[in-house]
Amino acid sequence: MNNLNFRHLRYFHAVAHAGSIARASGQLHLTPHAISSQLGELEEALGVALFERRGRGLVLSEAGERALGYADEIFALGDGLLDAVRDEAARPARAFRVGISDVVPKSVAHRLVAPVLALPEPTRLVCREGRMNDLLAELAVQRLDVIIADRPLPGGHHVRAFNHLAGASSLSVFGTRRLLATLPRGFPRLLDGAPLLLPGEDVATRARILGWIAEQRLRPRIVGEFDDSALMKAFGQAGAGLFVAPTAMADYVCRQYGVTVAGELAGVREEIYLVSPARRVTDPALLAMQTAARTELFAPSSPRPPTVSGRKSARGNR
Repeated sequence: MNNLNFRHLRYFHAVAHAGSIARASGQLHLTPHAISSQLGELEEALGVALFERRGRGLVLSEAGERALGYADEIFALGDGLLDAVRDEAARPARAFRVGISDVVPKSVAHRLVAPVLALPEPTRLVCREGRMNDLLAELAVQRLDVIIADRPLPGGHHVRAFNHLAGASSLSVFGTRRLLATLPRGFPRLLDGAPLLLPGEDVATRARILGWIAEQRLRPRIVGEFDDSALMKAFGQAGAGLFVAPTAMADYVCRQYGVTVAGELAGVREEIYLVSPARRVTDPALLAMQTAARTELFAPSSPRPPTVSGRKSARGNR
């Protein structure tokens, strides 16, 4: 037997339910002759008569009754498939709202949030940047699902929220080769008297950097302070001074800004937290962010770019 022609089956289905070829032709917008011809081809393919003539009308044969039962199921499944696909296409994407503290580097936030758009469930990403207190107010009234911050939420805060450490990285000093060539050899000695670009007062790592410098008894020249880490790196790219960034991002920073690693601030870390209303992370979007932090952004196996030629890292000098 030849493969079943579903167009022929559709015509048979219409005639069987309409009760005559004439009525079915009006529903299908085809001539009665065209439908009669298609029914004949279907009966020839099946090897049975599907209709019996009774007077001027058509009545289903026993084989036709069985065929109609199958046809009803086939077209019901087909219509169900179309409805399901249309409903899926029409279903609005879920909004996932992320607050980003304005002191968190944009490159870090991007790497954490980007996997949300790759989730199987359609997701519309909404990012809000601002000061931590403003973002916490939004979280408290459920206008945000999570906040990316550079420090944990302190205890006793009026907002019900929980800290989830996304990851941590040591910090390294970066600069252009031209600038480093003008400085004394050896790290951290090259920082003494060197122009330095510092994070702004609201950035958690600022106090740690200054504390490390004081412990090393170094006196760099502070030539600029920046709340926006991207702007600080842009000045560093122009050779205005050395700057500090996460070691885990060293490869990206060197490639993006045309700088090189001068050395590492041993024992000084930058931490990134996800602050959410839930104690346990079960939301797929939050889980995707945590996975990105663990496997990509703060992966312990990430290779560290070499320091500038002829200079030693902090570890090598200790």
